[in-house]
Amino acid sequence: MTSIGIVLIIIAAIFTFRALKVVPQQNAWVVERLGKYHSTLTPGLSILIPFVDRVAYKHSLKEIPLDVPSQVCITRDNTQLQVDGILYFQVTDPMRASYGSSNYIVAVTQLAQTSLRSVIGKLELDKTFEERDIINAQVVQAIDEAALNWGVKVLRYEIKDLTPPKEILHAMQAQITAEREKRALIAASEGRRQEQINIATGEREAFIARSEGEKQAQINKAQGEAAAIIAVAEANADAIRKVAEAIRQPGGELAVQLKVAERAVDAFGKVAEDSTTTLVIPANMSEVSGLIASAMKMISGTRGPLVAGEPAQSSDSRFGR
Repeated sequence: MTSIGIVLIIIAAIFTFRALKVVPQQNAWVVERLGKYHSTLTPGLSILIPFVDRVAYKHSLKEIPLDVPSQVCITRDNTQLQVDGILYFQVTDPMRASYGSSNYIVAVTQLAQTSLRSVIGKLELDKTFEERDIINAQVVQAIDEAALNWGVKVLRYEIKDLTPPKEILHAMQAQITAEREKRALIAASEGRRQEQINIATGEREAFIARSEGEKQAQINKAQGEAAAIIAVAEANADAIRKVAEAIRQPGGELAVQLKVAERAVDAFGKVAEDSTTTLVIPANMSEVSGLIASAMKMISGTRGPLVAGEPAQSSDSRFGR
């Protein structure tokens, strides 16, 4: 092989190397022809014209996390905050990313810092801790509008840290401590108030229960006494009816006379046994028999109406009183 052949092989290899381009996945290469934008190579094998076309820019289409440097922001109430965050973006237009900005990464970083200062300057200190999601959304919106000309899409922004000055931290800690003590005092007072309410409610319910019990006891006692009176009255009436029926039986009058005589003799005997009682015996014992006869006359006088089912006349009416 001559030297000319070797030179031709080398030239052919150089032409092949410069003509054939393999673009990796999730990448885009910008091709310039004679110094002017020509095309964008997508992943795969592409053929270029050697020494006429050249790959000017190479871009990754993956999502890129970008650490935004820490900076001092001033809130609406003139409080300084040390803020840092992280930005996520993605190249969506390789041609604009190549020619829209000399360095889109620096541009996005600077825009994120200025947008963050602007958003925090509209909020008070307390709101900056409470509304992180709102801050992140507003920063993304502000960056995304400008980043369209750079072929970049801002996906999201996250605040990593908000650090106020030490004096503010001490004041916030004191405020939190005072707030917790206040809540503890309020909770204790509410507990005592509820305890007093529960005690009063319990005493009222107990008093009502006792009064209801006493009332029911009185009602039950009255009903019992009424039932006892009715039972005694019914028993007396039944006894009287049975005595009346017994008197109307044959020999009933004689039995009554004997019973009255026994009661009279027992009465005289009891009076005689009492040493402190002066007993006057009738001179005529026939008076005792007369007393028995009068009682029997009253019984015989009331027997007729009882048999007939009519009300009995009083003894006073029988004797003309």
